[in-house]
Amino acid sequence: MSTKLESSFKIEDVLRLPQTSSNEKEPKIEELLSKLRKLQQAKLVIEEEVKEALSFKSTLQNEEDALSIEVLKLERTLNEKEETCRSLQLKCEELEQELQRQFELKQQKEELVNQYSCQIQETKLRHRKIRMKFENQLQQLMRQHKNLYTVFTPERLPTEVQSAEYTQQQLLKAEQQKLEQVTHLQEELSKDRPQMLRH
Repeated sequence: MSTKLESSFKIEDVLRLPQTSSNEKEPKIEELLSKLRKLQQAKLVIEEEVKEALSFKSTLQNEEDALSIEVLKLERTLNEKEETCRSLQLKCEELEQELQRQFELKQQKEELVNQYSCQIQETKLRHRKIRMKFENQLQQLMRQHKNLYTVFTPERLPTEVQSAEYTQQQLLKAEQQKLEQVTHLQEELSKDRPQMLRH
């Protein structure tokens, strides 16, 4: 804003006409013209001050409009940031829930694998005991047959041999069933392990 012009006179002085007594003459033309020039100068100063005031008002209005636009932009940016923050918060909560679900699923699979491993070990132990029992019984039967061969007559020997063979078949059948159970458990464990490793 330009510097405010300072007048070297006062409006009151300009408007105040010289006092004249009844004996004095009327103001001279030169004095009136001087007063007129001073009035014109005062008018120019006032007009310049009004122009500067209007310019300053316009500048203030432009600044106010610019600030209003900036406030609207900042409010819009704030709303977008808040919406983005809410969206990220929801995604974080969903991710935490998914991680918790994966963790629980992994624990379940580990427990299942441990359970299968225990079952396999128990089955192997039972199979080992059954096999040992079968071998002992087979050896016992062989000894009994050797002893019976000297005790029983040749006519009864085929019947005893057939009975021993039947017993042997039953034992072999039981052993085969246990082997099939062990194989089935091993196959289930092999299926679950890759799935657990992927998670």
